[in-house]
Amino acid sequence: MATLKEIAEKAGVSVATVSRVLNYDTTLSVADETRKRIFEVAQQLNYKTLRERSQQAKERFRFGLIHWYSERQELDDPYYMAIRLGVEKECFERQIELVKLFKQNGSYPEERMEHLDGIIAVGKFGPKDVHAFAACTEHIVFVDCSPDEQKFDSVVIDLRKATMMVLDHLLQLGHQKIGYIGGREYVDGQQTLLYDERETTFYEYLHLKGMYDSRYVWTGSFTAEDGYRLMKQAISTKDLPTAFFIASDSMAIGALRALHEAQIPVPDRVSIVGFNDLPTAKFIHPPLTTVKVYTEFMGETAVELLVERLTTKRTICKKVVVPTKLVVRESSQICAKGS
Repeated sequence: MATLKEIAEKAGVSVATVSRVLNYDTTLSVADETRKRIFEVAQQLNYKTLRERSQQAKERFRFGLIHWYSERQELDDPYYMAIRLGVEKECFERQIELVKLFKQNGSYPEERMEHLDGIIAVGKFGPKDVHAFAACTEHIVFVDCSPDEQKFDSVVIDLRKATMMVLDHLLQLGHQKIGYIGGREYVDGQQTLLYDERETTFYEYLHLKGMYDSRYVWTGSFTAEDGYRLMKQAISTKDLPTAFFIASDSMAIGALRALHEAQIPVPDRVSIVGFNDLPTAKFIHPPLTTVKVYTEFMGETAVELLVERLTTKRTICKKVVVPTKLVVRESSQICAKGS
């Protein structure tokens, strides 16, 4: 690694000047051109100050990455896999050791949660899990949920705003009969039903407009199989909505298959909007209109929050709300008259 003497010789200044410039000494009076030349030479020689080296050393942490899904469940719902990949990528770039912990038989291997500098918990967690994590470390970032904003950092998306964005899109296309297909999730050993803001917002937003109909709501699990099964139920009622908001792309793919099998054209007869913008969404037939969630960025942000909390000793919690974007493709269109 380069020394201050080597930088001084190449920049044509004294060692003392180099040291004070690189350490941002505000009392030093030196020409901007000289200051710029010193920084350029230091960068060329890949020089790092003691402060930078100390900071780099501090980032050699050992983090636990806790999944609320099993490895098998994760394959069925790529949403959480994408978040995990974002965490892994950021940890790799920062040279942070990562211990991956999947749920096994309804619980987590607590012996592997020892001696961790911090935990990134991806998914939904009940009080029992949160208490177990907190017993291992006080440095925890939750991704996709925020169980206690006063105690833990979190990275989430605004599901309410995203749902309203979808409904506004369908209403602007002239749809009056809008259906919902979504999933139900549980924590604490499948005992506690989770509150899903997409389903709640769907009810509240359409209810205010006098357009909500409980007959147009079907729920199951967030899988392609249930998307297929629930859409077949909707088709069998003989009162099919002209549009559907489907709470995950995986479910939407299953629903599209059910519609194709029933020879119901999409979007000519039924418009479909999914959620997540999986990589396959733009390649299915027809390409899926969906809400883009920046899942990999959520994972990267979680690592940044945890590193920042550990290195700065921050005590006030942060909640980062990552925006979403409606990606309009060919599965939604203006409602045909008479549908």
